[in-house]
Amino acid sequence: MSELTTSFSVIGLGHIGRRHLEILQGHPLCRLLSGCDIDEGKRNFAQEKFSIPVFSSIENMLDEPEKADVICICTPNGLHAAHAIQALQGGSHVVIEKPMGLDKKSCEDVLFNALQQNKQVFCVMQNRYSPPSQWLKSVIEKKLLGEIMLVQINCYWNRDDRYYQPGGWKGSLAMDGGPLFTQFSHFIDTLYWLLGDMSNITARFANFRHTHNTEFEDSGMVNFQLSNGALGNLNYSTANWDKNYESSITLLGDKGTIKVGGQYMERIEYCHVTDYDAPELPPASPPNDYGTYKGSAANHHFVFENVVNTLNGKANISTNALEGMKVVEIIERIYKLRR
Repeated sequence: MSELTTSFSVIGLGHIGRRHLEILQGHPLCRLLSGCDIDEGKRNFAQEKFSIPVFSSIENMLDEPEKADVICICTPNGLHAAHAIQALQGGSHVVIEKPMGLDKKSCEDVLFNALQQNKQVFCVMQNRYSPPSQWLKSVIEKKLLGEIMLVQINCYWNRDDRYYQPGGWKGSLAMDGGPLFTQFSHFIDTLYWLLGDMSNITARFANFRHTHNTEFEDSGMVNFQLSNGALGNLNYSTANWDKNYESSITLLGDKGTIKVGGQYMERIEYCHVTDYDAPELPPASPPNDYGTYKGSAANHHFVFENVVNTLNGKANISTNALEGMKVVEIIERIYKLRR
């Protein structure tokens, strides 16, 4: 018996929304049903390129006789929770781009509605699928590093006036939330996925190069303790000149040291572990023609594989609503220190 196709609609047709459209159109078990955006130019582009009906409001899209099995939420951060709730109440499962919301309360509202409607919430944290992340997960589960004592994450990126365009939502506290939500939530999710929750948080923040175009910091240093007692820090910035420089995680255990780095945490930079040699990892590229992307974008297709497999009863959700909410809650605790 052949598998049923899963129909999808996409709300928000900017950069991330178009990525969803491209992957969905190329997936043999996904049927791209429709799109939605308030911007006429984005609607026209999507309608012409993907040959689908595109609506100017969520209400009009949800009024259509055929409802999508799954609706992808790719709108500005501050609208994720509200749009997800609309989609759930309309009878669809949802895929929510990071972050799930900008506070724990809004995420709880999404979860409540999902339970009321008996629908699934898939949170997009595609870094979990990268070969280095999968390898780190296996190393930790097998306790190859022994007792982990210290963890350091460095994320030094560039977001300048090319990114923060006047009149856009990026840079606003209400719609963007800050770099820990928009740029670096993937790395907080990776840390949580690998090593658990953080406590005893202290932090310092600064805005070096973005005082004219953002309402929040462009750099920060966060210190914390993990649930196993390990100490950790997260150093991040969007003030790096011209382009992204580094995304890395270093783990020090009593049986070895590992660093995964590169621009997007895509390669093993150092591995010295007792009686262990690092493997040759496969490239982080899609097995099919879903488009060419850099960094974590190359793993987006795995998200939709998981959605289809979960709805067909062949898999469990890779990042469920509780995990998506936990990442938001951690960031919210960190950001309370900047007030």
